[in-house]
Amino acid sequence: MRPPQIGPRQIVYKDKYQQIYRVTADFGSFTKEYFVRDSGQRAGVLVVEEESVLLVRQYRLLIDSLSWEIPGGKVDDGETPEAAAIRECLEETGVLCRNLKPLIFFHPGLDSLHNPTHLFYTGEYEYREQPGAVSNPQETVQRVWVPLTRCVDMIFARQIVDSFSILALLSYQTLIRRL
Repeated sequence: MRPPQIGPRQIVYKDKYQQIYRVTADFGSFTKEYFVRDSGQRAGVLVVEEESVLLVRQYRLLIDSLSWEIPGGKVDDGETPEAAAIRECLEETGVLCRNLKPLIFFHPGLDSLHNPTHLFYTGEYEYREQPGAVSNPQETVQRVWVPLTRCVDMIFARQIVDSFSILALLSYQTLIRRL
């Protein structure tokens, strides 16, 4: 199969967080139309303290509930994924991370979602706010240290449901078993 001829992107929606564009791929004997949601790069960090990790609780519309997640978010223009992970963690938790190490890179989708994702981990951090404080109450309602083994149990109990956090937690668990 020869590579398809990809037509121009036609933006059908755009805001400050994302754009949705239509593109046609011509495979020769047929064409296929794609609608791609492009929200740019994303970065997150798994902050580790002995056998526990730092999680935040945030309201999420699609589940209409609070979600257990690792700190993270969008990589801003001109920002490195590592700098974004550090900034997001500080904004969401009041914890300033240092010496991030790459954990895993992935694409959440390969057809209609453009959201390259960089995950890091670190055990080096300092509180910039008092333990228990919430850095940004409009975004995060709670920060909690949870044992990694409990986090894995929470994944299988459907209490941690976002792919971002699931991949970080399971990747880190695999990594430490190899060390």
